[in-house]
Parts: sequence; C-alpha cells; structure tokens
Amino acid sequence: MTPAGSHVVFIHGLWLHASSWAPWTELFQAAGYAPVAPGWPGDSGTVAETRSHPDQVAGKGIDDVVEHYAQIIGGLDAPPIVIGHSFGGLIVQRLLGQDLAAAGVAIDAAPVKGVLYLPPSALRVASIALRNPASRNKAVALTPEQFRYGFGNTLPAQESAELYQRWTVPSPGKPLFEAAAANLSRRSPAKVNTGNKTRGPLLLIAGGHDHTVPAAITRSTRKLYHKSPAITDLREFNDRGHSLTIDHGWREIADEVLNWLSQRVK
Repeated sequence: MTPAGSHVVFIHGLWLHASSWAPWTELFQAAGYAPVAPGWPGDSGTVAETRSHPDQVAGKGIDDVVEHYAQIIGGLDAPPIVIGHSFGGLIVQRLLGQDLAAAGVAIDAAPVKGVLYLPPSALRVASIALRNPASRNKAVALTPEQFRYGFGNTLPAQESAELYQRWTVPSPGKPLFEAAAANLSRRSPAKVNTGNKTRGPLLLIAGGHDHTVPAAITRSTRKLYHKSPAITDLREFNDRGHSLTIDHGWREIADEVLNWLSQRVK
C-alpha cells in the first residue's frame, strides 16, 4: 500500500497543455514522489493534437473537470497530493475540500465562490471568452498578444513567444462563465468547502505581477478559509506573473512547493 501523499497529481489550467508540467514531474520523481500529469477531459496527448481537435474540449465545465480528476484519484491506492495552476488551482481546492487528496497546492488559482473583488487585469483576461456569450460552449484559444498580457507580462518578449508556441492549447470557455457567475449562484461549481475542518494542508501561491489571477484574489481566497482550523498557508512571489510554473524561474516555485510538502505532509 502506497503511503498517502506519495502520489502527486498535477492539474493544469486553461490554455496550457498537461505536458507543460514535464519539468515538475521529473523533479518530483527525483525527489521520491510518484507524479502524474493527466490532461483535462477532451485533451489529446500532445499540444499539436489538442490544437487540431478543439471541439473535443468544448463545453467542459468545472464539475466535468473535478469528476475527471476524482476518477483518476480513485484509481490510485492512496490519496495523492494535488498541485494545480490557475483553474487547476480551483480544481485542487474542490478535490481537497471533498477529502479526496492528502494535501493541495494551488498556484495562482482562479477565484472560488466568495471572492468578490476581481481586479481590472483579471477581467480583461476573462473577457477573451466572456465578451462573446457563444464562447460558453466553445473552445477558446489565445493569440500571442493575449498570452503575453495574461501569462508572459514579466518575461522577455522572446521567452513569452516561445512558451506560447510550446505549450498553449484551446480550452473550454465554460469555466470562465461559471466563475464569473459564481457569486450569483447557490450551486456554483466554483464553490469550495472552505470550512472543512479535517482536510489536508493547503498551500496557496500568488504571483505579485500576475495579470490573470492578481495576488489580491489569492489573498481573498485565503481569508475564506478562516473558519477552518486546517492548515492554509500563503506564499507570494512578488516579481512573478502567471507563467511562473513554466517560465525560466519555474524551479524557484517548485523548490518552494517541495520544501513546504516536506514540512506539512509527513
């Protein structure tokens, strides 16, 4: 029987392919973990295949993604650590709140229900889908310029362009619509059980120059957990943007996560 916390499930967010976690999975395997990085439902095995079949991801919502990863977790022999970026960070919090994971790390996580203030830069990124109601049930792709603003704003232009070409894929628009309406819906799929007293530890990570999920959103998310005695830690990297898991500085974030896990997950 594998000890709880030995498995690690990496969960990507919108517009990045699961293979963007490859450096992380290699590092975590070397550190003694058993990592996997499955794609969202409908994702193909490669960036090129996913770009070629955008309709396969269209219409998938937050509940679809949570159920997809819950099934993957159900096939493991022990509860895993779940690590997610952007909307993947919201999925992490759903899974942890449902006691499906031993611990969670949510990096620049999309806002959960209860986060009321969305800074203008976050609204600008979300508007890529929200400005067209038909995008709710379609796949939405970023242009290089949109990626530069939403992900690569702290990077040299060449690095942002290279990351765009290497990792970006079309993603479902539906999660953006669900998150935008979260505080208007009693049964929003963006609702997380922040009051769970027995869940595993959670680390929230924020990038101080993130346009897509500004640090103010992550701080607001942290406050929603105040009623739970379970561990909820916050780390901020003041000079980083939304690309912090895939750019030249990814190792700084990964090492912080490994250090936190060594302290919080025994």
